[in-house]
Amino acid sequence: MSITPIVTVTGGKVSGIERDGVSVFLGIPYAAAPVGPARWALPQPVTAWEGTRAATEFGATCVQSPYPAPIHALLGSDGIPGDEYLNVNVWTPDPAGSGLPVLVWIHGGAFTRGSNARAIYDGSAFARDGVVVVSLNYRLGASGFAAVAGAPHNRGLHDQIFALRWVQENVAAFGGDPGKVTVFGESAGGMSVVDLLAAPAARGLFQQAIVQSCNGSAVCEADDAAKVGAELARHLGIDYTAAAFGQLDAQQVLEAQNTIALELMMNPDPARWGPSLIANGLGILSFYPVIDGDLITARPVDIVAAHSDRVPLMVGWTRDEFRFFTFPTGLAAAITDDTLPALLTRYGLDPVVLDAFRPSRPDATPADLFAAIITATVFRDDVTRIAESPTATPTHAYEFAWPSGIPELGSAHALEIPFVFDQLDSAHTLTGPNPPQPLADEIHTAWVRFATTGNPGWSPFTTADPVVRVFDSPESTTVTGLRTAELDAVRRAHLAR
Repeated sequence: MSITPIVTVTGGKVSGIERDGVSVFLGIPYAAAPVGPARWALPQPVTAWEGTRAATEFGATCVQSPYPAPIHALLGSDGIPGDEYLNVNVWTPDPAGSGLPVLVWIHGGAFTRGSNARAIYDGSAFARDGVVVVSLNYRLGASGFAAVAGAPHNRGLHDQIFALRWVQENVAAFGGDPGKVTVFGESAGGMSVVDLLAAPAARGLFQQAIVQSCNGSAVCEADDAAKVGAELARHLGIDYTAAAFGQLDAQQVLEAQNTIALELMMNPDPARWGPSLIANGLGILSFYPVIDGDLITARPVDIVAAHSDRVPLMVGWTRDEFRFFTFPTGLAAAITDDTLPALLTRYGLDPVVLDAFRPSRPDATPADLFAAIITATVFRDDVTRIAESPTATPTHAYEFAWPSGIPELGSAHALEIPFVFDQLDSAHTLTGPNPPQPLADEIHTAWVRFATTGNPGWSPFTTADPVVRVFDSPESTTVTGLRTAELDAVRRAHLAR
């Protein structure tokens, strides 16, 4: 006989569903619906409901456009309509239990796309192994990150902090220990984790963190973000004020947001958009976190690297991150021996960096070299800086190296996620038809171990002993000094840092 689990949370009672010994609660609102003027304000407490609310289907997602066709083919897209999109999902092995470790997942999507409803984020395998999983939604795009006169900055990050407070207040109702919370995220979710590590308002809301495939420098100056916000208002034909934005529906703002993002990518002019927004967003990000003097006071990587008392960390990247953005998108076809130096300069690198990457890649095409160099620059450099910094708490580092069965992807961005969640059956468009289950078992177990004990199963990274766990199939290895010459070359090649 199936069991209907019921728990009481902020707002009232919710009923979930039981699947194979795991209790699942979906779409629980953690804050009030941010619609109308509230879309441009700080998150507010959830409105209480009468009786028992069914939490058996995924909740709404923040308004967004589908991914472009090549990325959509790999990842799919998100979009569940509704106003209560500030919601969480919870998977637990035992709502009546206590003291269980907790993992809080923050999804990626360049701060403009994504949701907690994706199949590869299903937390059932973690719950099966004794961990409570909470996955959260937050405001995206202009709703979450546009700088608007009269509105608070970084509304999406404020949502994440509000959700973490919800976890502190409510996770015990699901058997979790609020004193054993690990926050983890990938891509924009990983950047969010670094931002939270840097934000004073988030301190004490989690005890450990896992940073997957992120850049710790992806923040822009508030004045530059205001230039983009003013452009958004001009496209909409409204005054550049929170009051004017609050009179629009979300779809109107989204259409203007998409126009701005396309214009920025096609013509990343620092004079128009602001130098920090272009440089730190790599000409790709358009609405993303801002140095606001409150949550973020400087580059997050610098703040976190300077914290000698930070929480225990696990940080990592995939070996071929930027192939995800280079080959499926068609960019590779435009990269030649003639265009490569100029393209590297656009990414803030002296083309002399090629001299460090060519010798170990004698058969590499210009596109292969570009993807390898930008992977090291964008995804490996900052998190390694964090791992290298002196701290009283350990930082463990990893690289995901198994290549996808999808041609030309290699060990691309986002490929490790279905291995982490042990959800390979939901990821064949990304992994190909035969991903190795033993590798998923190994990686998933490492995340469980870290959430439970703070030790994923290999030695911490230090400057004296820079240990990296390289996940691969048929065999993973532990390496000291992984491609350090290439990383050193990237650091020397930065034109401005």
